[in-house]
This record gives sequence, structure tokens and C-alpha cells, in this order.
Amino acid sequence: MIIPRATEKAYVAQTQNTYIFFVPKTASKQAIAKAVAEAFKVTVVDVRTAVRKGKPTRFSRGKHAYPGTTFRQDHKVAYITVKEGDKIPVFEETKADDKKAETKVEKADKKAAKKAEKAEKKVKAAEAKAKEEKK
Repeated sequence: MIIPRATEKAYVAQTQNTYIFFVPKTASKQAIAKAVAEAFKVTVVDVRTAVRKGKPTRFSRGKHAYPGTTFRQDHKVAYITVKEGDKIPVFEETKADDKKAETKVEKADKKAAKKAEKAEKKVKAAEAKAKEEKK
């Protein structure tokens, strides 16, 4: 179960053909390389892993009980370098989503402009009526 990390650091690393994934703590580098190669149809050149320790968190067992500290789960992160020219499409999808968001914003701007034009026409019509009534 490989989960891609969509962060700014991951997008910067993507320019050097390196992709960042959360992987199971028990997974070996060979297993990670094989899973990525099969899932995304790419050639894996290098796999680097790191285990990020969980942050300590405080907890209480009630009003008068002793407080304590526990830790969040550790996460294993894999930095996977793929062959030059290969790309993993999971990270490209977010760029397509960004384009969709931009088109939505453009449509909203057009609607707002139309509403503003209608409001201007109403104001001009009201002014014209007021002038006619004064005559």
C-alpha cells in the first residue's frame, strides 16, 4: 500500500525524477521498488527510505488521574528515483485539477461581470426615468 505525498517538497523533488511515498514500516527497499514499478509502469533507479518518529502527545485519564504522554505512529517514507523520461501520473493529476479550478474561477468571474453589467443598465434606466419625470 503505497500512498503518494502531495507536498511542496514532493513537487520540488519531482523535477529531479524523485517521488515521495508513505510506505508500510515493514516494507523493504526491494519490495517498494517492485510495487512502484508494477503500479505505475516505470523503471525504478534508486530507493531511499526514512522512518519518521511519531510526535509526542499529552493525554489525561480524567480530572484527578495522572497525566501522561504517548506517541503518534511512526511513518516510513520512501524517496523513489525513476529513470529519466519516466513519470508517475498520480502527481500529474493534481495539475489537471488545478486547471479545472482555474476554469471554474474564470466562469465565476464572467458571471460576476454579467451581473455588474445588468446592474449598470438598471441604474442607467432609473436615471433616464428620473430625468423624464422631471421634465
